[in-house]
Amino acid sequence: MSLAIDEALVRSVVEEVVKTFGRAPAAAPAPASFAALAIVSSGRRPGVFADAPSACAAAHQAFLKLSAAGIAGRAKVIEIVKTLCAQKAQEWGQFEFAETKIGRLPDKVAKLEIVKLVPGVEWLRPDARSGDHGITLEEYTPYGVIAAILPMTHSIPTLSGNIINMVAAGNAVVFNPHPGGAKSAALAVATYNEAIKAALGIENLVCTIEQPSLESFDALCKAPEVRMLCVTGGPQVVAAAMKSGKRAVCAGPGNPPVLVDGTGCVQQAAKKIIEGAAFDNNLLCIGEKEVFVLESCADAFLAALSRHGARALNGNQLDRLTKVAFSLKPDAGGCSHAVLNRALVGADAAVLAKHAGIDVAADTRLLFAETDANHPFVYEEQMMPMLPIVRVKSVEQGIAGAVKAEHGYKHSAIIHSLNVDHMTAMARALDTTLFVKNGACTAGLGLGGEGYLSYSIATTTGEGITTPRTFTRTRRCVMVDNLRIY
Repeated sequence: MSLAIDEALVRSVVEEVVKTFGRAPAAAPAPASFAALAIVSSGRRPGVFADAPSACAAAHQAFLKLSAAGIAGRAKVIEIVKTLCAQKAQEWGQFEFAETKIGRLPDKVAKLEIVKLVPGVEWLRPDARSGDHGITLEEYTPYGVIAAILPMTHSIPTLSGNIINMVAAGNAVVFNPHPGGAKSAALAVATYNEAIKAALGIENLVCTIEQPSLESFDALCKAPEVRMLCVTGGPQVVAAAMKSGKRAVCAGPGNPPVLVDGTGCVQQAAKKIIEGAAFDNNLLCIGEKEVFVLESCADAFLAALSRHGARALNGNQLDRLTKVAFSLKPDAGGCSHAVLNRALVGADAAVLAKHAGIDVAADTRLLFAETDANHPFVYEEQMMPMLPIVRVKSVEQGIAGAVKAEHGYKHSAIIHSLNVDHMTAMARALDTTLFVKNGACTAGLGLGGEGYLSYSIATTTGEGITTPRTFTRTRRCVMVDNLRIY
């Protein structure tokens, strides 16, 4: 990584801070983030490696030291990660926003502030059985070194949540981040390692590849020290991980549908749908991506969306945006299919509106438009703050449309209803990992609902929302005919 590139990134962060807070550059004090940003440019970057073999070897040595530090050592690492995430949420959020240039800055910060909700060592309670023939104890034990793939959409938040879960389980971890978020990952890794070494004397407990690629991912898969893989990324790396021959925990794609049946408050439904779909410009994999609404309440629902700040597009405006957001390419069979314009992923609603031919206020959170059930905005996981609304004649038609749009990914789905039969029918039909009723999608991760947080949701391999237990082996220890007191 060249010094010139890093200086450019630092400069862009400062410009973003000035723009956001309205301070004049000459009068503004140096941001607190400069101390952390200096790590990127200075070469003092513990845990940041040029190649996978070196990173894996270092992580293995750190794993051995963590094992000697016991549960207390793991708990200390978790405390460090959660504390630093809270303290540095603003500057790290700014840094990641400047590097990736997608999403919304306030939401980048918020995703770091809530890392404190990720569960730790308290999840690893052993299971004991006692009987006439002695005692059996089952414990959750570490794999050793885990290789983890990070998405560009949530680089530092996913990295931080993974560290908490994996280190709580007793593992070390090597990250292969998305190239678009690699500098953010390196910044956080270096900062964490400095604090961990100061507190515990353990170096390189969390590592990352400086210039990640598919080749470095392949090297991680083949590294003898790596015993487990965790993938939060696209279909290519998920497929590669599952063919590696090693235990893999994989998050797959999602296209979460919403059903509004009118039995509840449409005002509340509209408010919660905007809250979820607009968060970080709809980059969340659990975010509301398309809405099926009964005709009987559709007009009231559309009016409620506008009342709560979303902006409607008419048919012509939708057509203009669609032509920019998607292109048509022939598939292997010769038929055309929509291909997402990645340049618009995570773009602001105001940017999308310009492509639609209109100007909206810069703080507009969400666009919406009526479409048919076969529109590209419905069946593609588009990750933009543009919500397609499909009118349906019945709950059954809405559920069928939701099943088709979700593509069998079994990721996430949402319903706004007071009818238990409707909730049950949709839950059974979609069989998703997350199913949220009468709340924003984020309630499925404990934000506005009960539960816990993780940014890695293993839908493809079935583990669901990951916890420390996800990254353990179960070992059984048996004492025959002894230690039972009664």
